[in-house]
Amino acid sequence: MSLTANFVLLAQYNSQINTNVFKAASQLTPKQLSQERGAFFDSIIGTLNHILVGDIIWLKRFSNHPENFSALSTISELPNSTALNAIMYDQLPALQQQREQLDSIICRFTNELSDQVLVSSLAYKNTKGISFSKNFGQLIQHFFNHQTHHRGQLSTLLYQAGIDVGITDLLIYIADDE
Repeated sequence: MSLTANFVLLAQYNSQINTNVFKAASQLTPKQLSQERGAFFDSIIGTLNHILVGDIIWLKRFSNHPENFSALSTISELPNSTALNAIMYDQLPALQQQREQLDSIICRFTNELSDQVLVSSLAYKNTKGISFSKNFGQLIQHFFNHQTHHRGQLSTLLYQAGIDVGITDLLIYIADDE
């Protein structure tokens, strides 16, 4: 499997698991969603917002790659936040709508990748303004790993609230060899 195909798989997995997480979260009241739970981003809604903020930050950085990915052409229109704990949407339906839009962009973006572009570098500044230049493919790997890391936290928070997200393993999305 090529690197590109791997990222296409991760984007599809990301989208489906996000759908499952939001379906599970929709069983809770707004008060339960915003309840302080001792998590790194306090609550379920806080953690969902953090993933969204992180995705927007990274997609905006990716949109500055010299390759000019058409899937990222509308990213600049999305709200800016450099506060990783920002609550961009305090109501689940609006947050879910933005999440679905981003997941669609991410899927289209990964379909534009090539193994050649994945070995290139991306120059960017972090949220503190410090400049970096790193391998583009490894940055995309970090992007997906970040989402998975925090969805694991969400799975635990939801389970503690009495909601089972279901199977979240990537394994069920990997096709059998024939």
